[in-house]
Amino acid sequence: MVKALNIDTSKKKSGWTECSGAVSGAFQARNSPPAITLLPSLLQHLPILLFSGDKDLICNHLGTEELIHRMTWLNGTGFEDPPGSGSWAPRRPWTFDGEPAGFYQTARNLTYVLYYNSSHMVPFDYPRRTRDMLDRFVGVDIRNIGGEDGESRIDGETNRPPTSVDETTKQSEETAAEEKEKLKQATWRAYYKAGATALIFVIIAALGLGLFVYRQRRKRGARGLRDVVMGKLGRNQNRIVRLEEGLEDDENELDELVAHAPIFSLSDEEEDTDDEGGRRRRSDAETAKFVNGESKKRDLDG
Repeated sequence: MVKALNIDTSKKKSGWTECSGAVSGAFQARNSPPAITLLPSLLQHLPILLFSGDKDLICNHLGTEELIHRMTWLNGTGFEDPPGSGSWAPRRPWTFDGEPAGFYQTARNLTYVLYYNSSHMVPFDYPRRTRDMLDRFVGVDIRNIGGEDGESRIDGETNRPPTSVDETTKQSEETAAEEKEKLKQATWRAYYKAGATALIFVIIAALGLGLFVYRQRRKRGARGLRDVVMGKLGRNQNRIVRLEEGLEDDENELDELVAHAPIFSLSDEEEDTDDEGGRRRRSDAETAKFVNGESKKRDLDG
């Protein structure tokens, strides 16, 4: 700002102050030409905005309005519209957020705004209204600046300039919705890429696992075939060995077998008669004696 205003900071020892006494003392109003002699030539080249508060006691709005009414510029005096017609441009009522804010009056590059219930420090009393006035007059696109929305209407107009606060807010909301949609699409694209990458990793892992399982099964299959063949041969050999061992065990058992009971039955001769003349079977003891006796008899006869 200092550079834009061509301020020589080497000569200025203090910063900016409101209503500086030094500035007031250096301002020689008596030696400078009045504004009424400067404004007409300026209005031929650029638009000018004058505003006043209706409660301003320092620069009374009545004096400002009298200056405009007596000033001639661009072939007309005051707010004549058209020039020389004797009719003046209307005072268009201005409302802000549903409240009367003042009025606008415009003719031939000059715009005058009167603020209702405002003092000498209009921007301090109504900062939002002041900004709306400047946005309208300068034509600043504030879409990238932001600000609190306000309903501003001049003469009941419904279509506001695109640089106004609420229209800008509306456009900003539309832009925000577009940005939100773009962000949503970008998010889905990111999810898609991430999902595709994850899917590729899953496929690679599944292929690697499948190959590993296939190789393990092939190895197990080869070992299994060998085990089956060797297992059958082993079982046959073991069976033969077990059979031979069984035969040997049977022979040993036959060798060790001892008869503890008679292995032949008694004949009719081995039966005796009882006292009554009936036939009876000898007891085991009698049979043993008989056998022993017969064996001795055979030995003697032999």
